[in-house]
Amino acid sequence: MIKLFHVCFPGRTLLLAISEGMLSALTLLAAIYLWFGNNVDLALRYDYGALRILFASFVCVLCMYYYDLYDSLVVRSFREVAARMVQVLGTVCIVLAVIYYSYPAAQIGRGPMLTWVVVSGIALLLWRRGYVSVSTSAQLGERCILLGDGPLGKSLAEEIAARPEFGFHLAGYVSQESWVEGAADLPRLGGIGELPEIVRREKISRVIVGMADRRGHLPVQELLGLKTHGIKIHDAPEIFEAVTGQVPVRWLQASWLLFSGGFRISRGILFYKRSLSCAVSLCGIALTAPLMALVAVLIRLDSPGPVIFRQKRIGKDGRPFTLFKFRSMREDADPARPALPDDERITRVGRWIRRCRIDELPQLFNILRGDMCLVGPRPFIPEAEARYAREIPFYSQRWSVPPGATGWAQIKKGYCSTLEDNVEKLGYDLFYIKNISPGLDCLILLHTIKILLLGRGAR
Repeated sequence: MIKLFHVCFPGRTLLLAISEGMLSALTLLAAIYLWFGNNVDLALRYDYGALRILFASFVCVLCMYYYDLYDSLVVRSFREVAARMVQVLGTVCIVLAVIYYSYPAAQIGRGPMLTWVVVSGIALLLWRRGYVSVSTSAQLGERCILLGDGPLGKSLAEEIAARPEFGFHLAGYVSQESWVEGAADLPRLGGIGELPEIVRREKISRVIVGMADRRGHLPVQELLGLKTHGIKIHDAPEIFEAVTGQVPVRWLQASWLLFSGGFRISRGILFYKRSLSCAVSLCGIALTAPLMALVAVLIRLDSPGPVIFRQKRIGKDGRPFTLFKFRSMREDADPARPALPDDERITRVGRWIRRCRIDELPQLFNILRGDMCLVGPRPFIPEAEARYAREIPFYSQRWSVPPGATGWAQIKKGYCSTLEDNVEKLGYDLFYIKNISPGLDCLILLHTIKILLLGRGAR
């Protein structure tokens, strides 16, 4: 795993992205060679240049990211990869055509460009096929075992199995009891007293402690002995957070919140968030003012009622504020009821602005007023917040930072309608609060742009 912006990325996925960028550059170089032959050195020096090749390759990798070709579920399906690769290559042609039309000095010749698209498409698909075969091989994974049979360990086993790109291979688990059948597809290797022997026999390099009850049951001496011999010892919540990008709220103990790293919101962080939010909201208002005026006119013509929808939400430290949105439902609609994909309460204009997320634009004024920040936990209505605070442990911790127009939970989980959904979403919110940083905010904004461009998750 490689940690960037306080987020753990699979090293194999980053290696895949880098290798595909290099492969894209090499295929473009090959296309130029096919067209210019012995004059390729002259063509590179005066007509194309290394920077132009690198830029085209960067656009290709960026489009692959935006089409989720580095998502773990997509990577393992060759049919899905092939279908999306066609979309990627078409998008690359459109993006580069627009850029080259705007900046003719940066363009690549039509012949080499078309040759590159065909050659790189074939090369990337073949490379992907080989990558999946190698990356999913258990022989190349780091052999790990789970110590304990608690619910967190079972859930972690399922998450690791679903993400082979992290390079973990769970050989089994060690506990006094056997898991309930069907809880997780892992063999029981033995009892806790056999731990050192099991580690040697199974050639384990990492032990993940997932015991639900540790008082008097945690084999401290055995674990210390293993650690002194180079075996990595990890707490299950630590690995769960690294693999999933969320805090395991369902099985979290207050002591973990107290003694783990992070969860420190300094004045400097709050000042940075306020400064960034003000700058972005001012620019956003200036750039979208004509669009907002047009939308206001369309809403007024489409259905009776106010243009702006106002609703109480809970902000920092549990204080209520008024959230602004363009009205997308009929005036007599019940706003407290969750919206459905084909909700009859949504007006004709409302359906369009919700799909494009234009109904959220008035929140720029909330950000400018200081009610919200650009990035943070999504605010809910007071009734929902009160209910979740009663029924979900540690829920009030999300009020320790200002709410945001977008956030880590929004890009990871999206729309939530049930209590269980909001438990999972809180795990992402706590992860953000624990690891809050400018780099993480930039990562969230980059992913938010991806969601907006692809029109995902709107209701």
